[in-house]
Amino acid sequence: MGEQTVTGPDATPAPEAGAAPESAPAGPASAGMTADGRQPESADVAGAGMTADAVPGAPAGGASGGPADRTSDVTAGPGGVMTDEVGVVTGELTLRTEHADGRVTLRVQYKDADEWYAVTGGSAPLADPAALDAVHTIAVGLLNRPEG
Repeated sequence: MGEQTVTGPDATPAPEAGAAPESAPAGPASAGMTADGRQPESADVAGAGMTADAVPGAPAGGASGGPADRTSDVTAGPGGVMTDEVGVVTGELTLRTEHADGRVTLRVQYKDADEWYAVTGGSAPLADPAALDAVHTIAVGLLNRPEG
């Protein structure tokens, strides 16, 4: 009745029948789910749910204080999206909202293509980089028109 079973060199003893389970030691913070059902500790996961890709010719971004960006797939509405480099682009596109040097800039590319095009009129001062998510959300709302 007072025996515990241990298997393997680093195994912890199984609790005795009827004994209350001990709480597991606190581990590192997790941004995901845990196997034991306990709530994970709070974790700062910068940019969770967003992607950040390098733009050819642009300085590297990230936590080093460089530019930041957000991307989303959109379907251009009637008339497409006017760009500085090639005029109107239509169909399935990827929208990138970039923040660098106190400015926000919108760029689009044909989905899965390599070339990015500046959206005509899609650049403005943006002093607070924390506003990038809001600007990106608005741009997606304006440009994503899958039903016309």
